[in-house]
Amino acid sequence: MKIYKLTQIAKEIDIEYSGEDIDIYGLHTLKSATPNHISFFNDKRYIDELSDTKAVAVLIEERYINLLPKTTIPLITDEPYLKLALISKLFAYKITTKGSHPDMGEGCDIDKRVRFGKNIKLGSGVIVMAGVYIGDEVEIGSNTIIYPNVTIYHHSKIGDNCILHAGSVIGSDGYGFAHTKDGEHIKIYQNGNVIIEDSVEIGANTTIDRAVFGSTYIRRGAKIDNLVQIGHNCDIGENTLLAGQAGIAGSTSLGRNVVMGGQSGTVGHIKIGDFTTIAGKSGVTKSLKGNRTYAGFPAIEHKLWLKLQAKISSLIKKDK
Repeated sequence: MKIYKLTQIAKEIDIEYSGEDIDIYGLHTLKSATPNHISFFNDKRYIDELSDTKAVAVLIEERYINLLPKTTIPLITDEPYLKLALISKLFAYKITTKGSHPDMGEGCDIDKRVRFGKNIKLGSGVIVMAGVYIGDEVEIGSNTIIYPNVTIYHHSKIGDNCILHAGSVIGSDGYGFAHTKDGEHIKIYQNGNVIIEDSVEIGANTTIDRAVFGSTYIRRGAKIDNLVQIGHNCDIGENTLLAGQAGIAGSTSLGRNVVMGGQSGTVGHIKIGDFTTIAGKSGVTKSLKGNRTYAGFPAIEHKLWLKLQAKISSLIKKDK
């Protein structure tokens, strides 16, 4: 674990700070930060979380500092998101090509053409086929099958009885950049991980991005088709079904038993309720209530969408 002094971080990102020199263990959201984390505020949707944050310091514009708890240090900047990106690099995991033999349970079947990083744990009866790469600190549960050419990035956790089909990528960086005033794109290093619970199946060439901080979750029993994209910090609920070419933007939460048809997609930072069905090619632009079926772009309730299509069809016929 990397630990930096707060004064050191402030100097690195060119922010004035001369107070107590506190150990900082990393970055986190306002809601999840501990007294050893720095957080940030750049989106008014999260303004209610400022007063309750436990972060030791927050990157924030001066006009909002009165909303912080007295125990939280304001790191004043007019570019909090950009400063977040600069700090994220300090805490990025150091990638190396060195590896070691994994700690394996009984009855594992590992092809000789598999590459391992360091400190990997495999449960009993794990099958890993040719061309697979498994990164540092990965944990894989018992009776999981990993097909050829799967890539599992560092610190990912995969449960029991999972199936990962060929070419899938678990734990790649999410799509996150802060933008300078001159239009340059600065990488936000993705320092979280991916957690896949038990009895999950991941289709061929599907990608699941690691979290910026915290975890991207694929909950127990979810079944994900080929060519699906799941963004960073998503939470995919138990027994959810995602059909081919579905796309879930970052920080979206799906409840349990959600069904998303082929080529459907969502914007980020929304919630979709339990037992929701989203028809193929639909585009979800806001949070949706559960136990309903939606269709279209922007996605609306399916019955309303059918009426809308009938109305449009009748208008076209009248014009002929």
